[in-house]
Amino acid sequence: MTQPRLAHQTEHGRMYSRSTSAQPTVPSITTVIGQQATDLTGWSGYMAANHLASHPGLLSAAGDPGQLRPLVREAASAAEQYRNTAAERGDRVHHYAEQVALRALGREHRAREAREDLAAHGEQQFADRFDEWWTAYQVEPIAAEATVWNQDVGYAGTLDLIARIGGRVCLIDFKTKGTDRDGFVKAMDEKVVMQLVAGMKAQEWLVDAEAGIWEPFPHGQSPLLLPVAIGQTEVRPMRARDDVLAHHWYKFCSLRRVWETTANATAAGRALLPIAPPPAGSPAVRPEAAGPAVEATAGGPEEPRRPAGATAVSALAGTASAAGS
Repeated sequence: MTQPRLAHQTEHGRMYSRSTSAQPTVPSITTVIGQQATDLTGWSGYMAANHLASHPGLLSAAGDPGQLRPLVREAASAAEQYRNTAAERGDRVHHYAEQVALRALGREHRAREAREDLAAHGEQQFADRFDEWWTAYQVEPIAAEATVWNQDVGYAGTLDLIARIGGRVCLIDFKTKGTDRDGFVKAMDEKVVMQLVAGMKAQEWLVDAEAGIWEPFPHGQSPLLLPVAIGQTEVRPMRARDDVLAHHWYKFCSLRRVWETTANATAAGRALLPIAPPPAGSPAVRPEAAGPAVEATAGGPEEPRRPAGATAVSALAGTASAAGS
């Protein structure tokens, strides 16, 4: 993952600040979307099993527990190693795409060095396919790596590219994808629609990171939301449907509330405290001492019978509260 200048890694996930000298105050778009649960246990198990089954040392280690254990430990981390490798490759591809855009904008760039870096990792085909897409779609860049902010909802993020294609302003997010067995780039996760619609709903964009200068975001009025999958065999742009954007925006706002309540719960401290038994010799509380079985209020519903010991538990809770204060 690329690291915009105002982004910070915190205990609450990636967050943004208003300038290079300010503290982070709002979560990133990707951190908010990350509140959606994703179950990868099946995939992780498959990656571990596949790594072990294809290991060249498996046959010789099969009858020797001492040799087998290191192979099992290595296989257990196969999914994490794959994710790290894919993330590093994605950073290189994103960096190349940014440099190409900067070159087209007439700004200082390192496009040649970025391509050489891909070639050094055997990934030059990503650059080749990207260049073909850039030319075929006649991309006219407006801004690369544009940091945006929504003060009302409370989030910030960085758009990979804002460009004009076919006369339409497009908000673009690049996804580096592998290739399936048929030679096609793999499908993108539809969470990318949330990512782009959050960018579209931005109220400001960054002008000067050092000084913390922001201006109204001028590209949020009916842009084309364009996730683009970059692979070694092809680049596949997709268009987010206009009629589903409201649903994905509401979902994003709900996840933003989840992030805030989770952060608040964490900041509140420990939720569970140990509790000691009642002091020895304290009088036992008989069920009938807890009050009448049913208490009626004037004109109101009846209260159900409280279980035996409820008063004792309440007293213990009160003792704990007093101790805590």
